[in-house]
Amino acid sequence: MTEQNTEQSTVQNPVQNTEKTRVLVIGGGPGGSTAATLLARQGIEVTLLESAVFPRYHIGESILPSVLPVLDLLGVREEVDNHGFVRKDGAYFEWGPENWDLNFDHLTGASRHSYQVIRSEFDHMLLKNAAVKGVDVREGVKVTEILFDGERPVAARWAATDNSGAGGTIAFDFLVDASGRAGVMATKYLKNRRYHEAFKNIAVWSYWRDVKPLEVGPKGAIAVCSVPYGWFWAIPLHDGTTSIGLVAKRSTFSEERERLGGIEEVYADAMSQCPRILEMTEGANKIEGYKVEQDYSYVSERKSGPGYVLVGDAAAFLDPLLSTGVHLSTFSALLAAASVSAVLDGELAEQEATDFYERAYHQAYERLLVVVSFFYNSYNRQTQFFEADKLTRRERHMLNLYESFLHIVTGIEDLDDSIDGGAALDEVAQQIATQKKIDAGHNEAMNSLPDSPRQAVGGLYLELQPRLRIRRTSDAPAGPEPVAEARAGL
Repeated sequence: MTEQNTEQSTVQNPVQNTEKTRVLVIGGGPGGSTAATLLARQGIEVTLLESAVFPRYHIGESILPSVLPVLDLLGVREEVDNHGFVRKDGAYFEWGPENWDLNFDHLTGASRHSYQVIRSEFDHMLLKNAAVKGVDVREGVKVTEILFDGERPVAARWAATDNSGAGGTIAFDFLVDASGRAGVMATKYLKNRRYHEAFKNIAVWSYWRDVKPLEVGPKGAIAVCSVPYGWFWAIPLHDGTTSIGLVAKRSTFSEERERLGGIEEVYADAMSQCPRILEMTEGANKIEGYKVEQDYSYVSERKSGPGYVLVGDAAAFLDPLLSTGVHLSTFSALLAAASVSAVLDGELAEQEATDFYERAYHQAYERLLVVVSFFYNSYNRQTQFFEADKLTRRERHMLNLYESFLHIVTGIEDLDDSIDGGAALDEVAQQIATQKKIDAGHNEAMNSLPDSPRQAVGGLYLELQPRLRIRRTSDAPAGPEPVAEARAGL
């Protein structure tokens, strides 16, 4: 494990004179609310601390079909379906000289669509649902310090954000860090966040009204259109606005900004080189100023450890290109809930459970990392589809390249592989590392996790029904005895 910050607070005995919960979740975004809700539905006591007071603004409006099965598990799918969000039946790409549709109706299973959401509304729905399902949700509460017993986090100090002076300490048996880009554990204590040199991009976006509908592509599609030094997204939202953003290499953006005079000028110049977006915004009105994000592509070298897991953006964020943010957050939260409950229920030793979590999250993140790298390094669509096909387990089912690529970029492949066995990415990842097209940072094979004894990896597999759990195959040797602390509570 990465060496922790030597300045962290450490306790040698269980914290006294504090309140207590079995699981503490830091952060109320999709990752935190999903993990907390699934744990609460397992009958586990969960407290969630969120520094903001919802609803609050967040970027990342285009979500993938893989999120919908998780919403079913949360018991919030019907509410989301009926909220009025723009139904997203796919995506439309104009990438270099190529253009093509990604139609979600090619997907297998029931989730053949998704939504374009206003995140302040979507995230608030998930957080309120967590409270309804039994999570002790506390908004306007910021974690100021984590206390450790050796390498194990055992308590957190918190303070109210309303200047009331309220504060306290809460002890826990297990920590789920879903604190987003702030990444409390990764940035303050573990110091193990690594930024991808190849993805040092900057995103600049704003909101427009009276944008013309996209005349090509699936209904409700996100438009992804490349320009010489970056690409645009255009996302239709149900309040009549359209989110339009430019992503460019940070160094190139800085050069253009110096040449043209400012952020607005770079945004306008890039749009003038993007006929599709320019046509859509003819006669439209930009209704807000510009928002800017940079240095957002990173990964924690390890996403779990003694008594904790890192979920969603607290562990890693890839790139907005394939709209994977909410997918990775809810996917990792699902795995986290299964792993943590297996430990607290005494079904698995902690090391086994966290290793299971680590491998699944690793596989999901790295697969998408590989796919995005091919997008950024090639305008040849055939090459992109060919390499994407190598990343999926569907080759043995003789599906075509288009569908293989589709299942990866919609996140369905990651959800399937966590419960159904998958293929290794070692060859492709090594190829990219050799070509120095991306700092993948890993040399080991990327294993997927199964959902049946026949496909079990390490003798373990994930079961979603009738309840979320990690199961052991009947012929697999039992792992180490679950730690006593996990059985009895610290």
